[in-house]
Amino acid sequence: MPQPEGSTPAETLAAAFGARDGELAVGGVPLSALTERHGTPLYVYDAARMRASYRALAEAVAGFAGIYYSIKANPNPAVARVFVGEGAGIEIASAAEYLAARAAGAAPERILFAGPGKRPDELAHVIEHGIGEIHLECVEEIARVAAIGAALGRTVPVALRINPSAAAQGGAMRMGGKPSPFGFDEEETEAVIDAVAAQPALRLTGIHLFAGTQILDADVLAGQWLHGLRLALRAARHLGRPLETIDLGGGLGIPYFSGETALDLARLKQRVAELMTFVRAEPLIREAQVVIEPGRFLVGPAGLYAAQVLASKRSRGTRFLVLDGGMHHHLAASGNLGQVIKRDYPIVAARPGGRETAPCTVVGPLCTPLDTLARQAALPDCQAGELIAILQSGAYGLTASPVGFLSHPTPAEVLVDGGSVTEIRPRGRFEAPLGVPDIGG
Repeated sequence: MPQPEGSTPAETLAAAFGARDGELAVGGVPLSALTERHGTPLYVYDAARMRASYRALAEAVAGFAGIYYSIKANPNPAVARVFVGEGAGIEIASAAEYLAARAAGAAPERILFAGPGKRPDELAHVIEHGIGEIHLECVEEIARVAAIGAALGRTVPVALRINPSAAAQGGAMRMGGKPSPFGFDEEETEAVIDAVAAQPALRLTGIHLFAGTQILDADVLAGQWLHGLRLALRAARHLGRPLETIDLGGGLGIPYFSGETALDLARLKQRVAELMTFVRAEPLIREAQVVIEPGRFLVGPAGLYAAQVLASKRSRGTRFLVLDGGMHHHLAASGNLGQVIKRDYPIVAARPGGRETAPCTVVGPLCTPLDTLARQAALPDCQAGELIAILQSGAYGLTASPVGFLSHPTPAEVLVDGGSVTEIRPRGRFEAPLGVPDIGG
């Protein structure tokens, strides 16, 4: 999204939601109307923006790849249901996510199960109730899935997750090219194929590659996908038959910080045309279903985290805004979910009102200096009772955060769709720990 002259990145992102009567609005509904009904802190998701992201990506990869929503990004079934309604499959990493995917309306054959530590009870559940593919990640898992399949009288469709060579690395977090708990090292590919082929209860259908996360460069992404296609061809040649699936992983990023730009889907579409030429020239992978599994890209820009200012104070020359929400609800915004150098998420006042802005530090209510949501946020002189919104918060928010820390109530989640507001997770009560009588809430 181009940035209008004179606006900050946060203001540009806020403008994508729109405004009503001078106030940030989601799906045409003012943020204050949402918080008055559902309280603060509050997660708000815009279904229309989710669909727009899905459709834009689907157009860019049309004819090349199908889209499976990586439900770990936001496992609320109501969120996942938006993407299932658009035609997406679901990628899961636990049995609980399997149940969420089913609750969202995903058919069993449209669910892929990845993850380095799948428990036997989880594997038994998905094999018994149906699964599109299980992605094997270690030698023990080969034997474990084979044994469960044999006991249930099922032939289980499986893929090999491959830890790619350094040639495929890229993105903010490398997932390959180094020692990894994820998948089999690329140099072991042929030996692992032989091990799977020796198990009559397993049917090797494809491979899975995931080389990096938070990728904003279309050429880096396309390079990783090409590496995956070449690896798939190598696997098919050793297997001696065509592959049915090629999962190229996720990793599509969104801009969070100043200086970052959105993934160029027009450029990605150009590179996809080159990849399609490669696939069509190779009979062993020509008919395979190519899959990508974005999560953050689809849902991240569609969500915001709203909190209320409890206090505005100064300490030794620094202005602080103290909010009623913090890192216990939004760990990623605090910088404590993988950031080495902590940078500020886009953050805005719900009612900017044309006021001048100045840098301030935004903190939550927790008794730790880690509970800092922004360090140099450009915000007006907000007073107690005003609403602050942290943008780009639809992915890796509530369920990626230590919600039990200090025993604050969990925030509600609401989905806005065409002006209609649905509470998709109720606000938590004051929870008394360790059997202490509940004080209500």
